[in-house]
Amino acid sequence: MADAPILSWEGLGLQQGGRWLFRNLDINIGPRDRLALIGRNGAGKTTLLKLIGDTVDADEGTRSVQPGTHVVMLEQEPDFSPFETLLDFALSSKGAGDHPPQQHEVESIADQLGIDLSRKAASASGGERRRAALARALAQDPDVLLLDEPTNHLDLAAIDWLESWLNRYKGAFVVISHDRTFLTKLTRATLWLDRGNMRRREIGFGGYEAWEEQVYAEEARAADKLDAKLKIEAHWLERGVTARRKRNQGRLEKLYQMRAQRASMVGPAGTAKLKLASDDVKTKAVIVAEGVTKRYGSGEEARTIIRNFSLRIQRRDRIGIVGSNGAGKTTLLKLLTGELEPDEGSVTLAKTLSGVMIDQQRSLLSPEKRVRDIVAEGGDWIDVRGVRKHIQAYLKDFLFDPSLVEARIGTLSGGERSRLLLAREFARTSNLLVLDEPTNDLDLETLDLLQEVIADYDGTVLIVSHDRDFLDRTVTITLGLDGSGTVDVVAGGYEDWAAQRRERQPARQAAKPAAKAESAPPPPRSTKLSYKDQRDYELLPTRIAELDAAIAKGEEILSDPTLYTSNPQRFATINKGLENARAEKDAAEERWLELAEMVEG
Repeated sequence: MADAPILSWEGLGLQQGGRWLFRNLDINIGPRDRLALIGRNGAGKTTLLKLIGDTVDADEGTRSVQPGTHVVMLEQEPDFSPFETLLDFALSSKGAGDHPPQQHEVESIADQLGIDLSRKAASASGGERRRAALARALAQDPDVLLLDEPTNHLDLAAIDWLESWLNRYKGAFVVISHDRTFLTKLTRATLWLDRGNMRRREIGFGGYEAWEEQVYAEEARAADKLDAKLKIEAHWLERGVTARRKRNQGRLEKLYQMRAQRASMVGPAGTAKLKLASDDVKTKAVIVAEGVTKRYGSGEEARTIIRNFSLRIQRRDRIGIVGSNGAGKTTLLKLLTGELEPDEGSVTLAKTLSGVMIDQQRSLLSPEKRVRDIVAEGGDWIDVRGVRKHIQAYLKDFLFDPSLVEARIGTLSGGERSRLLLAREFARTSNLLVLDEPTNDLDLETLDLLQEVIADYDGTVLIVSHDRDFLDRTVTITLGLDGSGTVDVVAGGYEDWAAQRRERQPARQAAKPAAKAESAPPPPRSTKLSYKDQRDYELLPTRIAELDAAIAKGEEILSDPTLYTSNPQRFATINKGLENARAEKDAAEERWLELAEMVEG
């Protein structure tokens, strides 16, 4: 790092359950760091973030903070119970020190996030609570921002807003997130917590998986010189990572083929008219929606949520439903599953349809219950979609150590509890899987597992999600809602839908009356700016966008797990180019922000 750290830990160690969770960790955070904190399930990521934020006491080590540095933490599950309203929570000064959130700042951020802070805290939804927590954290003017799963329960519009805010943010942040797209866009260095050790590399999340595979491959080679136990562990890690990469590539290739097949059947965008080549195609249909319209309210106040929607869903289709909160995602899901009746049109479900809904209801998991109680009702055997399996073998399929079969639920991490719910529900026989925001509270490891299970599932899958990367890796058709009642039907994932929307945008702009365009005010020009300042103010946004594209392309290249071993020189060159591009982008953003302040002033 070019700058001296503003927060650091030296020799950090913490014991948990009579053993060292980690020890001898050295961590340095610079004033403009954008750090992804990565680690396998149970590695202690959230605990480490709390140690950095000084909300948990370490067993050993020295924490140093530059005087005047304000550290703010966004917890994954903050406690709302003492507060009457969301505003009371957002204005609370717990841990704020000399920087309590100011009401005008809190309300300004809340307004941009679209949240009514007068809502009762006890009855607020997960998304409303997350927005209130963000308003409180961001309004405190932090120098170091610690973010634990910041996109949980946020819709796409709120995630876009948060990404934009963090791109403009002048301080440092450390983030734990399952959202690969979010991490790839924002992070420039990675802290990897692995088996009690900490590694750091000046590369964003886009290059993390290639780095991970490189490290494990090197360990496997070095293990030949070590004792048998270490050799077995290193080879297991290498085989596991390499096999996962191969499975991922194989699944994605199959997914692309399924998308291409469905694309040939989908008519003009938004109409969802599927060609019926033969009676055989008809027999494969499991859900048929024809001319479906759904309204809420009556008279002049009636609002059309879904308008004239048609779709024929076949067996093994993977349908993703996306859109902002209030756009109608849940309504559409309920229409497709028969839970709601349409006002016009019809929805026909196959008589043999048998569904399972997974909505991550952790209320099912009482802390005192054992893993065995949740998965096998206290027994040793479980029927997994008609096949009898021993509970320990089944748990291994969901990345559990078989010895955890007697563990109490209260001792499991959040990711482990989520995996336990998945194991419980996926054992049931079904041919329709409904996933409503399945990625909330999941870690990256569990997300990989969920993608595998969905790919291997022999039935039809309906997914409501805000996780863009997850949708890109799992669905064959995306149903996109913009709140107008129209449902876009796109063969592909989230990015395919987003690309289609971008293509339509210029046409919409061109359709605006010319007189209106002519009357638009010219860009603001300030007499305070010199000629060079004005040129920089006008041209820097374009340059920043170019650098963003170059960084994304570089990180995509570095994500190739074979690049380092096949061409280490190219890997090093691209890595160096990324560092230079990030530094130039930092400087360009700083310069443009200074000029913007002059213009606005």
